[in-house]
Amino acid sequence: MSLINLVHSFSKYLPKIKAPDKPLAVKDRLIWTGVVLVLYFMLYQTTAFGVPHISGGLDFLQTITASRIGSLLTTGIGPIVLSSIFLQLFSGAGLIDLDLKNKNDKAKFLETQKVLAILLALVEAVVFVMVAKIVPVASIAGIDPLILMLLVVFQVTVGSVIILFLDELTTKYGIGSGISLFIAAGVSLAVFMGVVSLIFNSSTGFIAIMAEGGAEALPNGLLAILPFAFTILVFLTVVYAESVKVEIPIAFQRFRGMVPKLPLKFFYVSNIPVIFASALIINIQLFSGGILTGQYYDENTNPYLDFSGGYDFGTHGILPLIGYVDAQGQLRDGLLYMFTPVYGAGRTTVEHWNFLSNASTSLFGIPEWMHAIVYIIMLSFVSVMFGMFWVETANMDAKSVAGQLSESGIQIPGFRRDPRMLETILNKHIFPLTVMGSFCVGLLAGIADLTGALGTGTGILLTVGILHRMYEQLEQMKAFDMYPSLSGFLG
Repeated sequence: MSLINLVHSFSKYLPKIKAPDKPLAVKDRLIWTGVVLVLYFMLYQTTAFGVPHISGGLDFLQTITASRIGSLLTTGIGPIVLSSIFLQLFSGAGLIDLDLKNKNDKAKFLETQKVLAILLALVEAVVFVMVAKIVPVASIAGIDPLILMLLVVFQVTVGSVIILFLDELTTKYGIGSGISLFIAAGVSLAVFMGVVSLIFNSSTGFIAIMAEGGAEALPNGLLAILPFAFTILVFLTVVYAESVKVEIPIAFQRFRGMVPKLPLKFFYVSNIPVIFASALIINIQLFSGGILTGQYYDENTNPYLDFSGGYDFGTHGILPLIGYVDAQGQLRDGLLYMFTPVYGAGRTTVEHWNFLSNASTSLFGIPEWMHAIVYIIMLSFVSVMFGMFWVETANMDAKSVAGQLSESGIQIPGFRRDPRMLETILNKHIFPLTVMGSFCVGLLAGIADLTGALGTGTGILLTVGILHRMYEQLEQMKAFDMYPSLSGFLG
């Protein structure tokens, strides 16, 4: 039995959410979406038993994975996205013999992904609680510490499984997908809380600075709310990029004289590549933090990593070169540190830009501006890789689109009615758009992160794309409600 068949065999023991027997009205879908959001925020605000409080830090990770460390959503959508990444990599490498254009094989792929997501939820819960020690576990009288840690792992895993089924529920009964909905909800909350802090913070807020008076009050006040200005700038930039598209003239065989256009967006695969790329980078950071725990520089408690006399492989080994972490389990130097996001949480705008311009790592002296460049380049190229995988697995490649258009009686004026000819013409647009769009969406996300925008630049990019797709879906559903015959005509 192959590995995928073995994993898939467990799916028959999992509950399934049945798809609706008939298309739901927009009102019903909005109600289901609202119910899912309420359940999501209940999990988001619930601290796991045995954890003293919900932890701060790792803001980038929490934003991208729609998680909140210390709550029941400590892992968020991480396991779901990571399981999809693994299966896409296996499929691209030929290790999984499934035709995703076949309905049965695609169902098998999704069921296998669900089982793998649950297994990864357990693994990530263990990493968070026992290895990386990101979640501080309290000591409760009468409960063995090991039992308490296992209890926290169980709660975090159950929270991840609930999110998995909420994602499936949203896909079948709500608007868009659960993953997108949770990211947008988390980023929106982060932006709102960030704006409140920028304005009303008792010491560094805009109102407090203006109340001090003086000639520098206004400039300092404007600097204090600069992150919000960057947030608006990133938002407008992403909105513009989402509107850029290539239009190909098409014709219907059954309707002579109609020459509509097939729009292909510059962001052809939307923000999917940067979601996967960010999740991969975050998991590298998370798992390396667990593996390298204790490999941090502290000349008082860990002189083994005292580099004052220079770096010696015989003494220090190779682990510090790969990456070393601080006492909180976060990467601070080494090769893996170069692939982590540069985010300005906890610093003012001036402090953030000074950090990027002048700071360097403590052991190897790597300038932070170099770290930022490497991160942006890596994010962009990894986004291209996942963009190409997604086009193949989501039936968005030229061959699949050409087949869909041919079956609908659509052709390109001036060319033969041959799917192969249609595929050739589409491939001249789809392949470049996939590569350039994926690269630019990663580039935009990386640069936006450097601005210190609220909710992270990547989070804003994702949220704008998500809300734009939800708007388009709502518009389409509204048309179907008003004119039911369109549903049959458009398939």
